[in-house]
Amino acid sequence: MNPERLLSLANRWFSTSVGLTLVIFLSSTICGFLLLPYADADSRFSGIWDAICNAAGFPVKSSATDIIQPEFKISGATLGLAELKSPSPQSIGRGATLAQQCAICHGPEGVSRADAPNLAGQYAQVIYKQLHDFRSGARTNATMGPFAAHMNDRDMIDLAAYYAYLPRIPSSRGSSEVPLIVASGAPTRGIAPCGSCHGTIERKIGSPWLNGQPAAYIEAQLRYFASGARRNDTNQQMRNIARALTDDEIKAVASYYAGTQ
Repeated sequence: MNPERLLSLANRWFSTSVGLTLVIFLSSTICGFLLLPYADADSRFSGIWDAICNAAGFPVKSSATDIIQPEFKISGATLGLAELKSPSPQSIGRGATLAQQCAICHGPEGVSRADAPNLAGQYAQVIYKQLHDFRSGARTNATMGPFAAHMNDRDMIDLAAYYAYLPRIPSSRGSSEVPLIVASGAPTRGIAPCGSCHGTIERKIGSPWLNGQPAAYIEAQLRYFASGARRNDTNQQMRNIARALTDDEIKAVASYYAGTQ
């Protein structure tokens, strides 16, 4: 048969197959881009164009009412403040005066004797963030909540500057073996080495220095993160890690950083 006649619309087999192909294409386009998106019970499309963009994988404009708000308060602390990076002597001095109120739990020189966190030498951004979170309710504690509620940003910055200025506790671990979960993490469970955020390997802004912290405090915070009782970590990083830790790993991390292992 002549190829020209085979691919001609005059050939009823060719014209029928082309017609059926077009019908199928148009039907699937209308169904996939219009009918199915609108059939979604949660559809928030304002028009046909939104439905088409969504079906094609392009973002759809959302209104303020479309934003899903968390059921709990999240941290809103700003950690890039210049005063936290380079505090003035006046800020450190004022922080020393304010710190007298903190001595009963955190010690007169930032070293606790009551299983409260040691603040001496802690990163200023960390102290500021936690105080800010206690004040806002992003982190809850029966003692720190009421205490931070009466503090302004200047007080928090000065306290953070003072404690960051103090010398850290010397390590008492000696040559103890580093637990595997601390040194290497557990990549198959999505757990990075502790030092990749908390110092010794790399420091992530807002993550505390852990060396010398009381074992009871570290263990308690890991369990709070795992249970969801503490939720002021960024993007649930600590909650996800703590949930994946075993009971023995939590105890090993706490003991190692406290210097008791």
